Amino acid sequence: MANNISNNISNNISNNMTINNYLNPLIEYRADPFLYRHHDGKYYFTATVPEYDRIELRVADTVNGLAAAEAHCIWSKPDAGAMSQLIWAPEIHYLDGKWYIYFAAAPVLSLCPANRTFQHRMYVLEADHPLDDWRVVGRMESGMDTFCLDATTFAVDGVRYYVWAQKDPDIKGNSNLYIAKMKSPWQLATAPVRLTRPEYDWECSVIPVNEGPAVLMHGNKIYLTYSANATGTEYCMGLLTADAGGDLLDPVNWHKSPEPVFATWAENHKYGPGHNSFTWAEDGTTPLLVYHVREAAQVEGDPLQDAGRHTCVQPFLITEAGPDFGKPFKRNR
Repeated sequence: MANNISNNISNNISNNMTINNYLNPLIEYRADPFLYRHHDGKYYFTATVPEYDRIELRVADTVNGLAAAEAHCIWSKPDAGAMSQLIWAPEIHYLDGKWYIYFAAAPVLSLCPANRTFQHRMYVLEADHPLDDWRVVGRMESGMDTFCLDATTFAVDGVRYYVWAQKDPDIKGNSNLYIAKMKSPWQLATAPVRLTRPEYDWECSVIPVNEGPAVLMHGNKIYLTYSANATGTEYCMGLLTADAGGDLLDPVNWHKSPEPVFATWAENHKYGPGHNSFTWAEDGTTPLLVYHVREAAQVEGDPLQDAGRHTCVQPFLITEAGPDFGKPFKRNR
């Protein structure tokens, strides 16, 4: 999830969206990337590791510096129990003077017999300092005991919201997107409200999926990107838009774009981009799209089990019509 882009971002960020000063890929073999720029100017990066057994954190003074930064293992899964398998999609946030990581974990490797999904639930870690000992606060209870993951959080006018992906047994596919207000960094204050479900062909052609929400705030608009479909070349990003002053718990106030906003670009050998987050560049005003992407059109076996998803970062534009992410840039290293 996502860092809120400050309201003073210029709409004229760049005249050439083909120029990228960031290493591409920034970090290889890291999926579901989350990049947070703290008020001290440092960048904090975490992502899913291919072994699915731990949570790593990198810290650097610059975005490119993360490529060579030490990958600190800040938490490892237990040998047994509810959080003992498939550690996915960690996000780091600084809330109320403490650090929190939201992530998903499963008790077993097998699929749920009833829903044919994995058996992840959402959990929260807390620390006083990002490189100190992290403690498990507990499971984030959504009120629905089904497959769920990819939680993020954002605040509007002092009200904090939690957005995540979860399975509804009555809806075909793996997951929909939900929102709720938060009582604390580890508790919800309201019941889940479904924002979107997979409905367009580009969301459903292989597996109906809406997941990986990320929030971008600009002016009086809230842009919520998400990832759709299965994890091969069909993976892409969709977009929901709402007015910041509206009731964000009313799905009617969110407009869903009928087309993907970021997708495979074979010309640059970039396939299935998605599961993004947002941050801003070292100048403090240029917004950056952080995402994972493949560089091979075909993989052997299940794409989800293939480690070849790399973290990339690139600038983008915010226009009166909304964010313009362009195309995935080509490799430059």
